[in-house]
Amino acid sequence: MIRGRVHRFGRDVDTDVIIPARFLTSSEPVFLAAHCMEDIDPTFASRVEAGDIMAADENFGCGSSREHAPLAIKSCGVSAVVAKSFARIFYRNSINIGLPILECAEAVDDISDGDIVSIDTASGTIVNETTGNSFQAIAFPEFIASIIESGGLVEATMAKLSGQRSER
Repeated sequence: MIRGRVHRFGRDVDTDVIIPARFLTSSEPVFLAAHCMEDIDPTFASRVEAGDIMAADENFGCGSSREHAPLAIKSCGVSAVVAKSFARIFYRNSINIGLPILECAEAVDDISDGDIVSIDTASGTIVNETTGNSFQAIAFPEFIASIIESGGLVEATMAKLSGQRSER
């Protein structure tokens, strides 16, 4: 279960806005987090708190396929992103680093900046606690849920391999 304050964004938020190219000199999560969303909201990184949620309109994460974008979002404390739609490579990169992302246009239409939202990733239920409205996103299939719960694809693979070694 995820619960946090929402930071609301519009449509076509591209990866160069999420983490501008001038900061790609490092892949250090703390450095990336400090510059997350800097060009669209210079105060974002200083305002976001652990557990907060991002909400956005269509095509969130479009642009280049840089893995730094979801890493910057996760590293600054955002626990999930809800959008009307995601760029496909951003969607996969987010899963790969263990960042839960859910598509639900109806929820996004109801969510305003500053609302408190809770998300049950197991069922896909999104509740805007500020308005009292509840929405249903598609829940993650078991294999994707296990990747996210492990903290990302590398961590999930290492855990699986570690389990296989101990069974021998």
